[in-house]
Amino acid sequence: MLGQSHAISGALVYAATAPVLPQALFGTTPRPGEVLIGTLLCAGAALLPDLDHHDATPAHLLGPLSRGLCRLVARLCGGHRHATHSLVFAALTSWGTWAGVTRLGEGFTLGTTFVLLALAVRALHLHPPGHGPTAWLTSVGLAGAGTATVAARFADIATWLPYTVGLGALTHLLGDCLTRRGAPLLWPYRRRFELVLIRRTGGKLETRFFVPVMTVATFAALWFAVFAPLLTES
Repeated sequence: MLGQSHAISGALVYAATAPVLPQALFGTTPRPGEVLIGTLLCAGAALLPDLDHHDATPAHLLGPLSRGLCRLVARLCGGHRHATHSLVFAALTSWGTWAGVTRLGEGFTLGTTFVLLALAVRALHLHPPGHGPTAWLTSVGLAGAGTATVAARFADIATWLPYTVGLGALTHLLGDCLTRRGAPLLWPYRRRFELVLIRRTGGKLETRFFVPVMTVATFAALWFAVFAPLLTES
């Protein structure tokens, strides 16, 4: 799947489950503002398994530095769609985020927020086309503004950021299971799980059907999770 598809699917899953899943798992329901920012953060987190690909969205985040990092991850993990496309990786991203926000505090929390928002901006094409300075500066600027908003308005983000990161990574894995090659969910067990609905990455079925449908569904889910409760209260 394209990075855009993964990001939109992450946004959709977070927005659609926000009214019920956090309540079932933690006994709390995100406030409307938390749903909005959580949707963007989950969109960014849905790109994390592609840290093993030298030309995926994460590789373009910081130019040569991020491309080098992705090449290193690919070597360590056995190539694309191996270790980082497993349930182990999804669990580690969630646990690692929890450990970071718990032990390293606000700096780690806001740094992670910035990276996830920057990934979301790039994957959702909220910046000028291309990978030049203008696109990069726009991504950094929007991510910085979002991070500043989080710092000012969402003091308890550390409590739900690990959940958001894990959910985004898991959504990516499930999305890749709908394509050829699938995903080795039970890595290091090598069996790949797949139910092929998308036969070609970037093909018409993905770009002209799945992406528009998921986009509309995301806005619909946000309406019911964010705006409908506000209208009821007023």
